[in-house]
Amino acid sequence: MINVASERTLSLTEAAKQLPRRRAGKPTHVATVYRWGSRGLRGVRLETIQIGGTRCTSVEALQRFFDRLSTDQLTEQSLTHEGRRQLVSQAAARLRERGV
Repeated sequence: MINVASERTLSLTEAAKQLPRRRAGKPTHVATVYRWGSRGLRGVRLETIQIGGTRCTSVEALQRFFDRLSTDQLTEQSLTHEGRRQLVSQAAARLRERGV
């Protein structure tokens, strides 16, 4: 969770401008950062917060997002709906295998 008192907040537009260039040297589009916050990427969701009329994230939230993507350590808060659904299905299958 983003703590505005202790983390450096950025609008999603500012966040996109700070990220490294991607394919063919193109900058990361703000829609990409928005999608990371709304739908996530590979089951991991970027933490965002609404400040007034602006959707924001933080430098620290971006670091946590990239760390989770890099290490594949998922937490309940970072999971997208689809990621949670997959984990529930996997758990149910394991229970069925054990006769529960």
